[in-house]
Amino acid sequence: MKKTIAVLPGDGIGPEITAQAVKALDAVAERFSHEFVYRYADIGAVAIDRHGEPYPDSTHKVCMESDAVLFGAIGDPKYDNDPTARVRPEQGLLKMRKALGLFANIRPVRPYESLVSASPLKDEIVAGSDFVVVRELTGGIYFGEPRGRSEAGDKAFDSCVYSVGEIRRVAEVAFGYARRRRGHVTLVDKANVLATSRLWRETVTSMQKNEYPDVALDCMFVDNAAMKMVSGPKTFDVILTENMFGDILSDVSGVINGSIGLLPSASFGSGKALFEPIHGSFPQAAGKDIANPVATILSAAMMLEDAFGMPDEAAAVKAACALSIEKGICTPDIQAGRSVSGSGADDLCKAAGHCGTSAVGSFIAKCIKDSCC
Repeated sequence: MKKTIAVLPGDGIGPEITAQAVKALDAVAERFSHEFVYRYADIGAVAIDRHGEPYPDSTHKVCMESDAVLFGAIGDPKYDNDPTARVRPEQGLLKMRKALGLFANIRPVRPYESLVSASPLKDEIVAGSDFVVVRELTGGIYFGEPRGRSEAGDKAFDSCVYSVGEIRRVAEVAFGYARRRRGHVTLVDKANVLATSRLWRETVTSMQKNEYPDVALDCMFVDNAAMKMVSGPKTFDVILTENMFGDILSDVSGVINGSIGLLPSASFGSGKALFEPIHGSFPQAAGKDIANPVATILSAAMMLEDAFGMPDEAAAVKAACALSIEKGICTPDIQAGRSVSGSGADDLCKAAGHCGTSAVGSFIAKCIKDSCC
């Protein structure tokens, strides 16, 4: 099978981690007799520098002409540290989501058994956790109008806006996931304060009663959900929430896995599907060969399964990632206190006590090609 993939490395560690995902995809192509064609394009700060805007038309054209999009990371200190910047890298990500019609972001959280002790939470809290965050992606306060500042500059305002239609379409995704999993949706909102949250609760509750009676539904305020996520994550099956709450909570879930560098995601909607790690651009690590590529490689696995209908290929990628972690062939963020071992760990990894970005990616790719997992 031949598939064209738009690759948007982006900023910071983005080019390094997407390079490792491409290694894994090349290994899949070789083992399973597929052909993957990569088309590279700019987004974020690098796109501003080269094209004057964070998501240029040329990048959108590449995305639309591809079967799926693999995205790295976005953000640069020269813009992050300048509150007066009128054009910002993150605007490119928001524009891309809107342009591609991506309204549902899926973020699975399931810690590896061998890494349970890597989480700062107690082992008994983390072990057995397995849930999915379904986040609405194109509405809410990130996109609402009006927004801006007063003429004097001493006041600023953002609008949080949602329609019933926007809520229904992402809730359908969450209920669908719950039916394939353990049949339980938790709606996270702030209905005691926000009018938009009350609309969410009314809409989702009605849907459950009339269309999804086989799925259990409970509702939880976002502050309680944040506390529950770190004190009892096994409570959750599918978390459904709005844009900003989902952005925050899904990043908090990184503490369960032991590193945010292990969490992949997929975004779906009316257009092309996009696959990306949930972490940021981590500019402090850029070019140092220490960034964790596993989340990006697992995002590629989600692409294989959910966009291309290749479950066996996706399983091979996920198994290779699990083996690298089991053998301690990991980047420094999850290597603390663990020894690097096994025939796949080269001398440089052993000497350093951890592996670099490229070494981890190469081990995973070799494992896929050699059918060693």
